[in-house]
Amino acid sequence: MRGASRASLAEATERLETALSAGDATRLGDELFAVLRLLDREHVLRRALSDPARPAEQRAGLAGAVLDGKVSSATAEFAADVVRLRWGRSVDLTDAIERFAVVALVASAEAAGKLDDLEDELFRFDRIVEAQPELRGVLVDRRVSPERKATLLTELLEGKTTPSSLRLIVEAATHPRGRSLERVLAEFGRIAAERRNRLVAVVHTAVELSEEQKGRLSAALSAQYDRDVHLNIEVDPSVLGGMSIRVGDEEIDGTIVRRLAEIRRRIERAS
Repeated sequence: MRGASRASLAEATERLETALSAGDATRLGDELFAVLRLLDREHVLRRALSDPARPAEQRAGLAGAVLDGKVSSATAEFAADVVRLRWGRSVDLTDAIERFAVVALVASAEAAGKLDDLEDELFRFDRIVEAQPELRGVLVDRRVSPERKATLLTELLEGKTTPSSLRLIVEAATHPRGRSLERVLAEFGRIAAERRNRLVAVVHTAVELSEEQKGRLSAALSAQYDRDVHLNIEVDPSVLGGMSIRVGDEEIDGTIVRRLAEIRRRIERAS
């Protein structure tokens, strides 16, 4: 987002915190996802609610009329606050609402002391999808109804993940909004990490790390980036030894594979 939309996102984020402290975070998240689906489906309504030529109170009044009786008063009031703000593009408005819905469900997990679990579960499910092409095929198949996908995921994951994780995974699979399933899961994971200003480090290592090793690695990365760093660790025998670490767009590669490849390039350049 740029310009007016970025400023509006920051202001709405502050208002979201007030809404979260005053109400049911899970319900707010669920209902914001419902609002998102409505706006993605009704393009004329979305454009009307984000049209800067319309007075802010007119946009808020329209939102209130559309949502009256369909969501809680807390969600309707927050949605009205959001559409009062100035959005450069209509898609910026819906992107913001999606983000707020995710934040609300993440806040619900945080309040239950399950934020670490949620981050780990989103990451692990992404890896499960990558390792099981048949499951991924069903989840990304547009011929399979969202209801069927939701039922399948509930049967697979209910009782094995936190409720917030299941809700976010279902949303990612049933309403990806033109993105790949993996991209949506990654975005949701980043929002979860940002909830407490943490970075996510994706670590590929040849062998499982001990808790002591994980602690030392997390502490070293946190000191390097001056922020808490959450580790998502994937055991990958193909790295042969050492480990590779990706934090955002930065990669720290200390694997034997990487060093062998570098040696091979040097030999080829010298020959």
